[in-house]
Amino acid sequence: MVSEVKTVAGRGVPLVGNDIDTDRIIPARYLKAITFDGLGEGAFIDDRTALKGEHPFDQPQYQGANILIVNRNFGCGSSREHAPQALAKWGIKALIGESFAEIFFGNCVAMGIPCVTADSATVKKLQELVTANPQASVTVNLETLQVQIGDYTASVTINEGTRSTFTAGTWDACGQLVANADKVRATAAKLPYVAWGNLAAG
Repeated sequence: MVSEVKTVAGRGVPLVGNDIDTDRIIPARYLKAITFDGLGEGAFIDDRTALKGEHPFDQPQYQGANILIVNRNFGCGSSREHAPQALAKWGIKALIGESFAEIFFGNCVAMGIPCVTADSATVKKLQELVTANPQASVTVNLETLQVQIGDYTASVTINEGTRSTFTAGTWDACGQLVANADKVRATAAKLPYVAWGNLAAG
């Protein structure tokens, strides 16, 4: 099973503002959902309702965009996994921002969604480019650590350990287990408490 994430390409959607927390990304009332299906419709729902169609997630020019460009401390607040799940269900496959809350970042990594960072001036420039031309091609390259929008290229950062898990495909813990099922069985067979459990079950 190959789960390598080396580049993410598509179109961008700008979301201006610092300290956008997980309750704004997906309100607490959505945590009662048994599965993550349908969470995309609830992404930023309170902000979208207040802005009456003017939120980027509602504007027609950004429909189908898959790279979210944010500012500082995005995903702060509650550690709910529903926040990156809602973004993913809406269609987001990568994020570019000034900084990300640690647990939100970790939840994104576990789902295969890279979150790369850049300085505030670069992020502002990226947001302006996408606002001026919503159809512009956007590419996040984890191998070269660059983002490109049209003719504009900028450097981005992500810690090396996380970057290598994406480019090698090892971010996908479930995929790793499935790919190494024989090794897992072999190791389990050597564990006395697993063998005892099998006997007890039998």
